[in-house]
Amino acid sequence: MGLFTRKKPLLLGMDISSTAVKLLELSEHNGRFRVESYAVEPLPANAVVEKNIADVEAVGETIRRAVKRTSSRTRMAAVAVAGSSVITKIIPMNASLSEEDMENQINLEADQYIPYPLDEVRLDFEVIGPTENNPDSVDVLLAACRSENVDMRVAALEIAGIEGKIVDVEAYALENAFSLLAEQMPGSGNNMTIAVIDVGATMTTLNVLHDRKIIYTREQVFGGKQLTEEIMRRYGLSYEEAGMAKRQGGLPDNYIPEVLEPFKDNMAQQVSRALQFFFSSSQYNNVDHIVLAGGSASIPGADELIEEHIGTSTSIANPFASMSLASRIKPQTLSNDAPAMMIACGLALRSFD
Repeated sequence: MGLFTRKKPLLLGMDISSTAVKLLELSEHNGRFRVESYAVEPLPANAVVEKNIADVEAVGETIRRAVKRTSSRTRMAAVAVAGSSVITKIIPMNASLSEEDMENQINLEADQYIPYPLDEVRLDFEVIGPTENNPDSVDVLLAACRSENVDMRVAALEIAGIEGKIVDVEAYALENAFSLLAEQMPGSGNNMTIAVIDVGATMTTLNVLHDRKIIYTREQVFGGKQLTEEIMRRYGLSYEEAGMAKRQGGLPDNYIPEVLEPFKDNMAQQVSRALQFFFSSSQYNNVDHIVLAGGSASIPGADELIEEHIGTSTSIANPFASMSLASRIKPQTLSNDAPAMMIACGLALRSFD
């Protein structure tokens, strides 16, 4: 590498979820990733509702606080929109077309595939590979999202003085981060069918990967917020106090048997239900391994309970397991937050595409 070769600019991975902004900055040295900075900054209630930004100012201010907390000097970011807000179609196209010709043809034909007026959507496409049984054709993945979903995220970043360089889809960001988890698995996850279950604050998302590629995604309404609300109700705390107590402990002795254990049982049932939906709508009737992600994955013993309930080996997602850490990163804090950082990690990895 020449002395003056410009390195590609780094991107902040910025996951805007329903309860927090999760920011991550990675660097790469000698083929090994390093966590340079990260932050999890809580969002005001209802600033993001069902993964749509409802209060762009509040989200922008939260991003600003997250950036300030990390002291990062990086001013470009990758964000993601929820899979439920994206329409994807695989369309065969002539293999001899240039990228420009493909783009023109897609723009001409897109209204066949997209149920919205084209001036209200953002389109993107990617060539996946040759079409099966037709050597003259390639399969192209077309993705379309309502413009407002993209524009709101870019506007929130701008409030914080950050430029949105990449808008990804959450499922693809997760697939990107999964490549790091796969390295920790037998045979690097090749030929395996693995369920990644992200139990967030309000939504549980099941992504099933086969051969390290996502083959199925489904969201259902269930999340850690239910546990927080039960703590509020049971112990007369505010939402903020309940969230704090959930993370830091200090609740009465009856908390574990009467509140936490029933929530964990419910979580295991939700995981089981999500997998049953997958089995009933595909040719699969089992998965080789379950990876638990999202904020609720950090609940002690959740992985063992799910493994026992479903009978499939289960582990907690930690995309940082083989990374080095900058000196200011506290290993224990990062380890606790790691399961909830999968999407932020997949977005930060876009710096190295």
